This record gives sequence, structure tokens and C-alpha cells, in this order.
Amino acid sequence: MEIAIKLFQFILSISILVILHELGHFLPAKWFKTKVEKFYLFFDPWFSIAKKKIGETEYGIGWLPFGGYVKIAGMVDESMDTEQLKQPAQPWEFRAKPAWQRLIIMLGGVTVNFFLAWIIYGCLSFFNGETTFDTTKVDTPMHYTNVAKAMGFKDGDKILKVDGKTQNNLDKLSLDILLSDQVTVLRDGKETTFNTNDDGKALAFKDENPKGFLTPRYAAVIDTIINPKTAEAGLKVGDQVVSANGQKINYYDEFQTAVGKSAGKPINIEVLRNGSVQPLSIPVSKEGTIGIASYKQLEKYASTQHFTFGQSIGRGFTRSIESLTYQVKQFKLIFNKKVQGYKKVGGPLAIIKNMPVDQSKDGSISINWTAFWSFTAMFSVWLAFLNLIPIPGLDGGHVIFTLYEMIVGKPVPQKVLENAQMVGVIFLLGLMLVIFGSDIFKALTGNL
Repeated sequence: MEIAIKLFQFILSISILVILHELGHFLPAKWFKTKVEKFYLFFDPWFSIAKKKIGETEYGIGWLPFGGYVKIAGMVDESMDTEQLKQPAQPWEFRAKPAWQRLIIMLGGVTVNFFLAWIIYGCLSFFNGETTFDTTKVDTPMHYTNVAKAMGFKDGDKILKVDGKTQNNLDKLSLDILLSDQVTVLRDGKETTFNTNDDGKALAFKDENPKGFLTPRYAAVIDTIINPKTAEAGLKVGDQVVSANGQKINYYDEFQTAVGKSAGKPINIEVLRNGSVQPLSIPVSKEGTIGIASYKQLEKYASTQHFTFGQSIGRGFTRSIESLTYQVKQFKLIFNKKVQGYKKVGGPLAIIKNMPVDQSKDGSISINWTAFWSFTAMFSVWLAFLNLIPIPGLDGGHVIFTLYEMIVGKPVPQKVLENAQMVGVIFLLGLMLVIFGSDIFKALTGNL
């Protein structure tokens, strides 16, 4: 059921993005009286799932979920249908239109994608506000894992600046550190600046949660028990673990470490309950877990900001730019020889696996609509950026050729356009095969 809901979310999100992107090309094309032969959600090599011709345009749904397209008469596109281009240009064809009109048609898709992200982020800010974990409220030391220590942190460090800038959002702070060159901390009463070590960043990317190397420390108070065996052993919600196997426990991360060391055998603990200390013996799984959680204490660090309608318009724009900026910056990690962030890059299967869902106490799964729209906005602004990359086959390739024509005063030769489009399509198809192949390989090896 869970995978079905995640798959539905993915298809719904992609369908919204593709339809609106292609509508961004379709509407200006029709406005400039250019013939649009096809409007398709997904690709339709050999056959389509559904189609219907209305006027001069065939609308349909393809079976290959790699995106979508509008086929504009007189344009060299991914269909590589060049027969029409051998005939003299007709007034209703794309190639017969002025360069400025063609440029608007080509930029329509990415423009819609960016405005869609802007609108979604604006609506989220207006209706939901924004909840962040505020580091200024953290009154305990930060927990630095071995990953963080490999980057250069030491126990007791208080983070002041990352690359010379202050960051009070805990979620963004972790990402900023991964993307950073330098971090300034208060260490032993003195400001110390050190270069963040790429070896530590490489270790972070080997974890399932690359940003999990940095968390506030808090007492080992149990607020959720998932494993029935743990409850049967006597552990209760509200218990505070004060020792484990004879070792004093001050913070929850210390208890997690102790549990991990007792994998496959019981762990002897002492808990503080109603003012008295009680001994318990809790069975530990072979994976080193006992099925508990202690995250509600983090709620005291949460800070929610609400926005008026006018403020949400500006905030929607800012969040779109922030989202795009972070994604572009991550190329720094993807192509780093030590970090090898490309190993964490996933395709559709990885995206589907990580689609957000809500799980109720009775175990039922439902869609987290806030997370869904956040993902859709993020993906929309990312698609806008990717489509502007000047690769033939993408909108950016067409834009570059059109700008060249507007600057030099003459169009790029038709044969050059056809060859460039062919190379671009082959490159993009090859890239998609690599991404899908990587997803399949990871799924087969259990690393997806």
C-alpha cells in the first residue's frame, strides 16, 4: 500500500509539472498562430495509452514516463521528423515566425515551472507558515558524530559561522556545512576557524541520512515505543534512561551508542520513573535497535513564522531562489573526487522510494500533502534550471540557437540544427539509461 501511495504521488507530481511546462510552450505558440500538431503527457514511441484530436492538435498520454512534449510544426525537435522541413516554410510554421516570437515560445515552459514553484511556496508560507529548528534556542551541546569529527569538529564546539555567514536554521546548517569550505566555532572559549575535511563529507554520504551528523543533545527520555518486546520488558513512555550496562547516560545519543554495542543481546539499563530508579533488561535486535524514539524534545527548538498574503508573495519568490541555489551548489559535492556525491544521485525509482508519507498510530499510510507540494515546488524550479542548460534537445539548446540568430542577424543552418538535435537526443537518452540502470542496480543490490 505504501509503495502504491508513493508511486501515485510521483506520477501526480510529474504529471502536473509536465502538463504545465508544455502548456507554457503551447499557449504562446497558439497566440502567435503557430500550428501545434501534438500535446502529450509522457512519450509515445510506437503507441499511446490514449489520444484524441481536437482541431489541429492531437492530445494524448504516452506510455513512457520520461516527461512530455508539444510537437510544433516547422521545428526541429526530439521527434526528429524532418520531412516537413524539406518543404518551403509555411506562415503557420515555427521556423517562419520572427526570432523573438520563437524565443518566447521556447522560454514558456521554464517560465511556467518557475512561477509554479513561486506560487506553491507562496501558498505554503501563507497557509502553513514555516516551522524551523532554531539553533539559537539550543541550550545544550551539539552532538557531533564520527562523521562530524572527521570534518574537523570537536565535542563542545559551538558553531558560529559557516563560510563567514550565520545560519540559525538547523536543517540548513547541516547542508551548509556539507557545502562549506570553512567553519568558525567557539572552542575552549576562543573563536577557531578550520577547513571542513572532504573525508568527513565522504563519510556523511555513506549514511542513509547525510545530514544526520549534527543534532542537539537532549536527555534520554523515551516518548515513543514501537517494539512490543521492549514494552513487555518493562520500558514505558516517559522513562528517562540514566545508565546502560553500568555506564552513566546523560544524553540520548549516548544511549543509542550503548544499544548499538549490545546488538543481539539484552542491555541492562536503569531508568528514572516517578522519582525512583528502576533496573530493566531490554532485548536488542541483531541490527542494534530496541524500537524506541525520543524526538519530541526537539519540539522546544521549533520556531514557526506566519506570513500575511503580501509577505507570502515575496517569501514564495525567495524560497524558490533558495531551493534552486542549494540544488546548484550540490554539484560541488556530486563532482568532488573524495566525496563522490554522484553515488547518492538517484533516478525515478529512488525518488519514488523517498516520496513523503504520513503514518498514523494504527499503521495506516496517507499522503503528506504539505511535503508533496514542497517536493513539487522544489522539482519544478529544478526542472526550469535543467531545461535552460544549453544542450540540444532541451529548451536551452533552442534558446541558444535563437539568440545566436538574433545577434548575428541570420539563422543557424538547418542541417546544423538537425545534427545538433540528433546529438542532444542521443546524449539525453544515454543519460536516462544510465540513471535508470543505476536505480535498477541499486535496487538489486539493496542499496536503493
